[in-house]
Amino acid sequence: MILKRLGAENFRLCEDAGCAFEPGVNVICGINAQGKTTLLEAAWLLTGQRSFRARSDKEMVRFGAESARLTALVEADGRDHDCELVLGQRRRFSVNGVKRAPLPLRAILFSPADLDLVRGGAAERRRFMDAAISQLRPAYAKALAEASRLYEHKTRILRDGDPAMMDVLEDFSLRYAAACSRLIYYRNAWCRRLAETAPEINAAIGGERLELSYKTVTGVDPEGKKPAEIYPALVEHWKAHREAEIASGSCLSGAHKDDIELSLDGLPARTYASQGQARTAALSLKLAERDISTLDTGEPPVMLLDDVLSELDARRQDFVLNSIAGGQVLITCCEDGGISARTGGKVLTVEAGRVFQNQNALPGGA
Repeated sequence: MILKRLGAENFRLCEDAGCAFEPGVNVICGINAQGKTTLLEAAWLLTGQRSFRARSDKEMVRFGAESARLTALVEADGRDHDCELVLGQRRRFSVNGVKRAPLPLRAILFSPADLDLVRGGAAERRRFMDAAISQLRPAYAKALAEASRLYEHKTRILRDGDPAMMDVLEDFSLRYAAACSRLIYYRNAWCRRLAETAPEINAAIGGERLELSYKTVTGVDPEGKKPAEIYPALVEHWKAHREAEIASGSCLSGAHKDDIELSLDGLPARTYASQGQARTAALSLKLAERDISTLDTGEPPVMLLDDVLSELDARRQDFVLNSIAGGQVLITCCEDGGISARTGGKVLTVEAGRVFQNQNALPGGA
């Protein structure tokens, strides 16, 4: 999996920027607020995911423009793919000229906000699961979209409290339980693999004993079960909470309650992890995600690392840089600081939304 070229038109501060990347490590340097993270954000969007910085696509369109356009040349499964993503009133994408074809880029992102994987709420960890599994299992992405739609409808019915709509509450609840049973099946299987891989990485970095487990609603045990076997337990959970849902006007049963419980040396990580411990644990989760993706697909995903080395001592920095070898990496920093020398990486400099290599600006799509 290689992102060969990336172009950005009217995307944030980039009027017409372009990058040509090497298959190995690419070090993206520049002072703050010049567009380094913007390049990683553009690459992340080309995986089909939502932005990790914006609440809506319109926020990423350059001021005064009606839409933004991202283009990429991606090598996947031994072939080149021309990708285009247009952001504006609605998102439009195509691959090799075919509209709405699955985007071929798989990537794993680490940004400073990922400390919330350890210290934040359950929603952060659900987003982590959703982004990782969706890139590996198209059926999961489909079930996630369906569950999200049904959840919104059911929540609206409960919130409005319209007696006429209560007649369809059971139908939406049963359909939502069916979609959730598929999400729970995939999440449990993926987290089991994560629990086997991430603790070893965390220990190798020099961190504490990391333990993790997947948790869903009370009374639902997905271990060793298919979605059809999980579904009846979800229905029973909903029936037990039906009156409470109506009274509270909110949905109390389903996969939107899921979480990954993390502990460090036996203590809840969310409560007791220091800044450094949280960063090490979050990075271990991302590196474990990379290993799982590589095993599943036969080729490593692109690693997008935003300010990954800050707050890590020299030994831990060396471990991270050694761990990311073997696949393509885009890593941002204010100054090279010897990263390119230690990794043999290509250096790109970003200034005011333009990308320079050897002092020459690269045009969009170059």
